[in-house]
Amino acid sequence: MRILLAEDEHSLARALTCILEKNNYSAQAVYNGTDALKHLETGVYDAAILDIMMPEMDGITVLKKLRAQGNQIPIMMLTAKSEVDDKVLGLDSGANDYLTKPFDTKELLARLRAMTRSQTAVDSTLTVGNVTLDRATFELSTPAGSVRLANKEFQMLELLMTNPHHLISTERFMEKIWGYDTNVEVNVVWVYISYLRKKLSALGANIQIKAARNSGYTLEECS
Repeated sequence: MRILLAEDEHSLARALTCILEKNNYSAQAVYNGTDALKHLETGVYDAAILDIMMPEMDGITVLKKLRAQGNQIPIMMLTAKSEVDDKVLGLDSGANDYLTKPFDTKELLARLRAMTRSQTAVDSTLTVGNVTLDRATFELSTPAGSVRLANKEFQMLELLMTNPHHLISTERFMEKIWGYDTNVEVNVVWVYISYLRKKLSALGANIQIKAARNSGYTLEECS
């Protein structure tokens, strides 16, 4: 699950990004409201954590603009503003949750899970061929065995398994998993595809990831 974190305090943003990544989220940080709005309008994120008091555009304004566009991405406000009226304003403006600083990491993660639960509960497992992917545990399994995938391996295979037989471009992988303004080299996609192919083969999967030269990848059942 890809999370956008908008927090202008760089040290806190780095710490939160690290916490999210260690808990199997893919997190990207921005440091002002203008960038937060621009990133969220791309539609590549699954949830967002917004500070309220940010430069250029405050979090409430970002929230209102997104909701006015019909964007219903789950959003948690994370802020030092703890007055009841501030919480009411945030929730009435369209926030799904409101957490005040200082906060406990366990509570933040629990609230994030609760906020995004409806997204993951509908189809907690994906199945294509004899392969099952558990979205809750990151476990990839076949009748021959199972293995737990690393974070980005999971995100790539999830994207392929939710779109079997459909071409997923390299650019789409980069945008969805690493972010459209990432400095990561594009060949990282091929590296992770290679990891996944080896794991699928080791498990005796009857599906395979096929490459379309200069276009992308598709998930197909073995002939």
